[in-house]
Formats: sequence, structure tokens, C-alpha cells
Amino acid sequence: MLAGKRGVIFSVANQHSLAWKIAQRCAEHGASLAISYQNERFEEKVGALAAELPDAFTFQCDLNNDAEIAERVAMLKERWGQVDFMAHCVAYALREELAGRFLDTSREGFKIAMETSVYTFVAAVRHLEPILAPKASVLTLTYLGSERVVPGYNVMGVAKAALEASVRYLAYELGDRQIRVNALSPGPVSTLAA
Repeated sequence: MLAGKRGVIFSVANQHSLAWKIAQRCAEHGASLAISYQNERFEEKVGALAAELPDAFTFQCDLNNDAEIAERVAMLKERWGQVDFMAHCVAYALREELAGRFLDTSREGFKIAMETSVYTFVAAVRHLEPILAPKASVLTLTYLGSERVVPGYNVMGVAKAALEASVRYLAYELGDRQIRVNALSPGPVSTLAA
């Protein structure tokens, strides 16, 4: 199904990451993968995971850093020429912003959640756009908390709602190249963030 396809997975943290589960399934279907990790803290663990796959390599990429994204996309272009699919599996909020009332969310906590959980998706797609193959697929992950109040999800629910709106706008803008942009809501899963 994915034989001959090249995909980028942002960002694996450990074997429980949804990003890792996506990478495994894509590899099972024949995809070549570029798997990112956020910083050097994850390098060894993610490298060991990627070594389990038949055709995968890893690279460090902090999606909150546009210069770093540009460098990594240049590397992907040099190595592959184009990319057939991308999975954005990045989200973050300060732990204290998930407790208590949403009304008490700090300005800084709101900015951190929105930048990391939403803008990194936009930034990754923007930088990858020149090397996305016609009919490429772009995926991000969302959650029910974007549509309904989920106690304890707070600012992440608002961020996921913004992420879903971003998916619609990017799908509209990339549709002329038949690039699909979608959000997957996998339901409750035990991950590092859970």
C-alpha cells in the first residue's frame, strides 16, 4: 500500500508515542520513513526504535524553531527529492494549565500550548510544501476535547479546536495540488502525555 512512498513522522518520544505506532504501521506497508525527535534527550531511544524498521532514519527537529525546520527540510529534499506523506504528532501544554479551571489559564501557558500544538503543524506543512509530492497526504492528531469539554484537558481542548480549523484552511489551500490534509482522533490511548 505504501511501497515506494516516503514519509516524515514528527515526533517520536518513545515506544508509547502515537507517532511511533504510526511509523510502525507505515513501515509494515512498505514506506520509507524519516522519523524526528525533539532534542538530543530522545536521540538514543528513538534511534533504537527506528533501527527496528526496514527503511527508516532519524533526525532531530524542534518544530518550534523555523530555522531548524528549514534545515531539516533541505536535508530531506537532498536525500529524497520529495515527500509523499507527513504525520504531525506534536502537542504540549504546561502541566499546571491542565489542572483547575480553564478560566485560570495563564497567557504564557496559552501561548505555549497554541504554538507547540497548533503552529508547529502549520510551520511543518509550510516548510515541507515545496517538496510535497502531488497527491501527498498530511495528517495531524486531534482529540474529542476539541469538540466537547473534557475536564482536565483545558487549554489543550482549545488548542485542538484551533488545530482542526488549521487543517480545514490548509486542506483548502493545498487542495489544488490534490494534497490531502486531515486530522485523526484516535481516542484514549496510553502515551507519554496521558
